[in-house]
Amino acid sequence: MSNVTVCARFRPLSSKEKRDHGDVICIRSIDAENFVFKDEKDEDFTFCFDRVFYPGSEQVDVYEFLAQPIVRDAVNAINGTIITYGQTGAGKTYSIEGPSILGCDEQKKEGLLPRVVGELFECLKSADEMIKYTVKLSMVEIYMEKVRDLFDLSKDNLHIKEGKVQGIFLSGVTEISILDPEEALRSLSSGIANRAVGETLMNMASSRSHCVYIFTVRQESTKDRRMKTGKLILVDLAGSEKVEKTGAEGRVLEEAKTINKSLSALGNVINALTGSTPGKVNHIPYRDSKLTRILQDALVSPPLLCPHQITIIFYQKPTVFSSYRVETHELHYFVVAHQAL
Repeated sequence: MSNVTVCARFRPLSSKEKRDHGDVICIRSIDAENFVFKDEKDEDFTFCFDRVFYPGSEQVDVYEFLAQPIVRDAVNAINGTIITYGQTGAGKTYSIEGPSILGCDEQKKEGLLPRVVGELFECLKSADEMIKYTVKLSMVEIYMEKVRDLFDLSKDNLHIKEGKVQGIFLSGVTEISILDPEEALRSLSSGIANRAVGETLMNMASSRSHCVYIFTVRQESTKDRRMKTGKLILVDLAGSEKVEKTGAEGRVLEEAKTINKSLSALGNVINALTGSTPGKVNHIPYRDSKLTRILQDALVSPPLLCPHQITIIFYQKPTVFSSYRVETHELHYFVVAHQAL
């Protein structure tokens, strides 16, 4: 699947990590695509991705490499999906939203969402005058295996359906027409405020759901009325967790189990795709979770309905005192996916 890009990003050490353990980190840079990871046995492993973003990388570096090409493709009716994956507290939501979705004191800290919105409308300004564009925004979360509309909380169990023309879609999901970046950011802010979050020992504001942002760009030619559609989907996955490290109990524990189960389902789908024998049709378990079902059109190889670009970015804590066993396993998993997809 040459349409797939797999990257890794390491956030800087937090002040607490520095205070508790000093400045020691578990990675050593080789170049922009390769790094060395030191495991719990003090052994070195070299990993290779399409791009590695080290602790000193800026938000704009991630945006320009990962998202900017996909935004421009969406305006040209090519679908694209960006998926953020990693342990809780690794920096996924910060990369997506930045410090705040509504205005940021330092522009360099702006997340992917504000940059995507700005780029999208800049592209439309310079588009062909003979084409009329409309942009619609939907926002849902997958919480405890239910798809909830974050723009209308009364829609708390949306159904995922499949059509011959539109492919996978959410029946009855709210679509907000957006006319400018400011309106888009206000809508995103209201949706983010409705997202399920909770406190664990590993993260004071841990996302307890997978969040899916869907930008639909429709274009209509004023000459012949022909229409095309491009979709840009950003997926902020809830963090993978080792339950004994989070101190989760009760409802939070059940949330963690559901999160890990759906992430395992995503892993099973990717394993099925990457482990398939040429010429042999393997069963791909898209229906094992709501997450993989929603992402089916993005993950299917090759895309059945139209060209589709997909980027998976793996977020990793740089501290040597985090959960080595889980992180080393996940790094190996993403390397295999990178080589096979």
